[in-house]
Amino acid sequence: MEKRELTCIGCPLGCTVTVEMEGTEILRVTGHTCKRGEEYARKEVTNPTRIVTSIVRVNGGKIPMVSVKTKSDIPKSKIFDCAKALQSIQVEAPVHIGDVIMENVVGTGVSIVATKNVEAL
Repeated sequence: MEKRELTCIGCPLGCTVTVEMEGTEILRVTGHTCKRGEEYARKEVTNPTRIVTSIVRVNGGKIPMVSVKTKSDIPKSKIFDCAKALQSIQVEAPVHIGDVIMENVVGTGVSIVATKNVEAL
């Protein structure tokens, strides 16, 4: 039997959660103080995902960059591919919070959205 200890990021408490596994089967999850902790631990050991935040260049804006994020979490294994894809993106001002900057980033089905407004010059 394998035991994996994780620090939960499901809420601000940061509980130490232990997942006991036999192969790929989860036998028990302990140490969590809320339901989100158990859900996080189960997902983290089977299919870890993350929200990605970054910046993208803006042409003709009052500021040269806009902050962006994935609309939902993507597989952890795709984070570096996502970051690389965002390096080549440039958008035209104005940009508004929630604007889709890129659809289906690196084949995940997840969009990249703006998290800040950027006015045109």
